[in-house]
Amino acid sequence: MPTPAERRDLAAIRAELRRFARYDDESIVHEVWIRQRYDRGLAQGFAAARKAAVRTAWHEAGHAVAALAVGGRFSSASIRAGRDHQGRVHHVSGAGELAFVIDAAGQIAERLRDWTMLETDGELRAWLPGWRGDGGDARHFRAAIRARFGTDEAAAWRYSERLLIPMRMTIRELARALLVHPKHIPYGVAAAIASPPGRRSGS
Repeated sequence: MPTPAERRDLAAIRAELRRFARYDDESIVHEVWIRQRYDRGLAQGFAAARKAAVRTAWHEAGHAVAALAVGGRFSSASIRAGRDHQGRVHHVSGAGELAFVIDAAGQIAERLRDWTMLETDGELRAWLPGWRGDGGDARHFRAAIRARFGTDEAAAWRYSERLLIPMRMTIRELARALLVHPKHIPYGVAAAIASPPGRRSGS
């Protein structure tokens, strides 16, 4: 159950999403996220900062929606860039043996944004060995798949895709919420944004 402060944030976010329903993602990035990336030297110009914020918003929304889908929890999601990351879903827990879906979800969500999916198994198997770092996602994914898939990374990835592709519009809605809101989004607010299909904006 959202707190009164969270209900206020949820109402403000939904109002902004309705106001910007016809705008593309780069057009709705809050100035806070643009300025932060530019001021810290993380982007060469405002246009690059906008693009980076959008990419990060989809990435973090993917993690958050995946957590919700597999029964996990988190404290909040944010696209505030830190020293070694562009955004973060904080304190994820409770996903059990499906935690690998959350780990894969950032990259899958980025690909869902512009439909650059790895369509053939050959493409996927060629790409996976080069997936390193990514804020620890790649390492955590490889550790978490062992219970179900052993070392078959491609099978675990395809499992994650099958779960997340139908949720593209939910990921998009939460990504846009992260873009318009100048603060972190707590779990309760993120869950409310992700849950009601009648309130999703755009197509």
